[in-house]
Amino acid sequence: MALLDSGPPVDRPAAPAPRRIAARVGAAVGATAALALSAACTGPTAAESEPRPSAAGLEVFYGQKLSFGSCRDFGSTPGEKKQYVEPFECARLTVPLDYQDPKGRTIQVAVLRLPAQGDPGQRIGSLVLNPGGPGGSGLTQATTFGAAQAKSPLLQRFDVVGFDPRGVGSSTPAISCFTDAERDRGEDQTTLLASSGQWTQEDTRRLAERCAKGSGGAEILSAVGTRNVARDLDVLRAALGDEKLTFAGQSYGTRLGAVYAEMFARNVRAMVLDGVTDPTLENPRRRLTQQAGFQQNFERLAAVCAAGKDCPLGADPARATAVFQKLVQPLIDRPVPAGKGRTLNFNQATGGVTAGLYYPEAWPALIKGLTRLKQGDGSQILKVGDVFGGRDPAGGWTNFLEANLAVNCNDEVRRTPEEEARLRADIARTSPYVATGRSVDGVTRDACESWPGEPSLGIPYAQDVKGLPDTLIISVTGDPATPYAAGQVLADEIGGTVLTVEGARHTVAQEGVNPCVNAAFAAYLIDLKIPAEGQRCRL
Repeated sequence: MALLDSGPPVDRPAAPAPRRIAARVGAAVGATAALALSAACTGPTAAESEPRPSAAGLEVFYGQKLSFGSCRDFGSTPGEKKQYVEPFECARLTVPLDYQDPKGRTIQVAVLRLPAQGDPGQRIGSLVLNPGGPGGSGLTQATTFGAAQAKSPLLQRFDVVGFDPRGVGSSTPAISCFTDAERDRGEDQTTLLASSGQWTQEDTRRLAERCAKGSGGAEILSAVGTRNVARDLDVLRAALGDEKLTFAGQSYGTRLGAVYAEMFARNVRAMVLDGVTDPTLENPRRRLTQQAGFQQNFERLAAVCAAGKDCPLGADPARATAVFQKLVQPLIDRPVPAGKGRTLNFNQATGGVTAGLYYPEAWPALIKGLTRLKQGDGSQILKVGDVFGGRDPAGGWTNFLEANLAVNCNDEVRRTPEEEARLRADIARTSPYVATGRSVDGVTRDACESWPGEPSLGIPYAQDVKGLPDTLIISVTGDPATPYAAGQVLADEIGGTVLTVEGARHTVAQEGVNPCVNAAFAAYLIDLKIPAEGQRCRL
């Protein structure tokens, strides 16, 4: 979700644009959601699962020309519609639902473009963005990028292009499982990991059925995995008129970029992967690694809080987790008022805090929210979670969380009830700030248990990739969601150079927040200049 990197103007809790935060990170609302976003998978490798793709039989798709015009019919919330205005222009890309059946059903991918602002003779091509998630809106990300990089030469040399991956946002059909009212009530739960509650097999079956009903059929649910999105991305490259792809992906976008590199290495001009998901890490280790990072940032938050006055987590950071547990665990049975007829339950509270842990800029809002929560007011913590999960100020929700579920169900191998219970217990031990204080024994199921189709990503992926130009991989030393070491792992597999950024946030390049990173980002994308070996930036 790289935090769903930015959306329309909103009353946001901290510096990073809220919706941007949600998309980029690839993490959904709720401590539960943050896990779902960057979950790993196991299964056959790509080489075992399917042959290297070709364009044979797909000429009608590769040969299409995009017709850009008004964005009036794009945007899934009122805020997005207000954001998608001139100078942005939009189009729809037609792709096959099933690449093995190109003459069958087709779907449409929403595309937004900010035309290059410089001398037409200096234009390099298109810079295609992915904000993370999975489930983040590339349309929103492109509009945010234009503002964040306003002084960058990138806007002079490239058309900035964002696309909503199949099933996401303004693409059609879009994944839809819950009503806005259900999401407002916190009834849109898509995992039991790092949360409270129990599910039966019947519950998971009903979840899949209602998602299929709202999304256009079971065949849609089983077709939104990352490998299909990578194929859509190659069709988009051709439809934009680019012989080679120039791509910048963050968080989950690094999974998409790595898979594209594996499948279409010789079609890449340049690729920036920021906040890397480890292509070799199997489930559940990857989830536990991520939760360890969130616990670490929770403890950093506690230390910052304790250095101030009247810290709601107490003056001793070593006891902050226990203080927090005492504050939120009662919400399992007794949610507190959160304004406008809404309440804050345990999952929403831990989810809102987890959302804020991605970026230190959000920590003052969390401290303020925890102070109010001690007074019985859950409104501030709920707001942080709302912004992260894609709730519009007018009350409409994007489909970020639902799309996140759908993509991960397509990518991840499903766990047995026993494996799910074991992982749930391990998460509580690894990241005790989200522990419920209750036994996980009983009925615990993987939300993807009844999902149609079979997982198709395969792990490890993007192994020993050949024919790919040198890529730029950006890793932040204190990234809570995508650990720093994953950047070097991916670099070794695909042939990339790691730019180390010292700090404690998740992703940095597309936000334009650091001059050192900005310079390296632009120099690579424009001139294909790789940073010097060992170069470091500091936030």
